[in-house]
Amino acid sequence: MKRNLKSITYSLLIAALLPVAAFSQTKNSTKMTNEQTTALFPKGDKLPDSYFTGNAYLKPLLAKDKNNDFAMGSVTFEPNARTIWHTHPRGQVLIVTEGAGFYQEKGKPARAIKKGDVVNIPENVEHWHGAGATTSMTHIAITNYEGDTNVIWLTPVSQEEYSAANNK
Repeated sequence: MKRNLKSITYSLLIAALLPVAAFSQTKNSTKMTNEQTTALFPKGDKLPDSYFTGNAYLKPLLAKDKNNDFAMGSVTFEPNARTIWHTHPRGQVLIVTEGAGFYQEKGKPARAIKKGDVVNIPENVEHWHGAGATTSMTHIAITNYEGDTNVIWLTPVSQEEYSAANNK
């Protein structure tokens, strides 16, 4: 039984590594895009327009499970892209990994954020975040859960609110 399990484990490992090995040996492997060579994680899938203005993408990194009461993902915002106003019942942490953008809490001025910045968002604070008008931004979002809820979506950020953030 142990030998069979070991054999299956090796087979799965080899199957997982074959595409990587094949890719590294192709003639096109030296022609990787700038994103592939500099981005910490791939761009991911487009996020819905109902919660984001502009083009934003999510690469899930870690799902909530029995050990972690949070989800983690890398979110890429193209220029002008941003979330709508929203809250998190148990807070959120953003770690900016590329580019520059903005974070704003309701009733306060927008704050410029850039690669290397960490934003600690308290529970139930209405806010938005996203890229600048001429810059893209990527951040890792670590979002805590309360039961099955980790975000409450509200209303879009108006063009006036977004323009005010960019004109500081």
